Amino acid sequence: MSGHNKWSTIKRKKGANDAKRSKIFSKIIKEITIAVKEGGADPEGNPRLRLAIANAKGASMPKENISRAINKGKDKDASNFVEYTYEGYLPHGIAIYVECTSDNQQRTVSNIRAIFNRYNGNLGTNGSLSFLFDRKGVFTIPLGDIDQEEFELEMIDAGAEDITVEDNFISVTTAMEDFGSLMKKLEELGIEPENAELRRIPKDTIVLGLEESKKIMRVIEAFEEDDDVQNVFHNMELTDELVDAL
Repeated sequence: MSGHNKWSTIKRKKGANDAKRSKIFSKIIKEITIAVKEGGADPEGNPRLRLAIANAKGASMPKENISRAINKGKDKDASNFVEYTYEGYLPHGIAIYVECTSDNQQRTVSNIRAIFNRYNGNLGTNGSLSFLFDRKGVFTIPLGDIDQEEFELEMIDAGAEDITVEDNFISVTTAMEDFGSLMKKLEELGIEPENAELRRIPKDTIVLGLEESKKIMRVIEAFEEDDDVQNVFHNMELTDELVDAL
């Protein structure tokens, strides 16, 4: 199982925790709000909103929460969220890429810098790590009663680069430019992914010992716990030993 699939499995299991689920809902609400402000409240004419709603359903978010988020996006007096990214290095040369959505950049950068400093990391300049990651679309789909052979052929035709099955979930990876066509193909097939998103996949990974890896994971969790953080990407190898320990 590739590294980003292992990470998906870990996050899915953590998401069963009520506190983590609340954090997931908060992220999705921000995404819905931004999508509405950018492209309007009609999902049919707003692909970003359609994707955010699909992710909300995949996370079992109640319909009333989705409706409130859409209405919040339509409210001109509501907080204006802006997307920011921060890049840097953690101990042992681990590169980390943090995506944020915030209505207060000063607060966000202060919090991000504080986490880097607390764990002996270094906040870099934007764009300094872009060469280490590829932007890919990743779809996580419940296996259910899907005919795997037929499904894989449909996905390959739509631009899938990699298809794996793990723990009754199918993970489909595609180039960023094929993300929309693959999402459209899933809609045509009547298949709702549990999650669909653009991720930063490391071109190469760094293998650390178990104890060093666990320390890095604690830093990653510190970033993820910040209310302004939407996603955290890194280039540390998620070994089987580490996954078992987590």
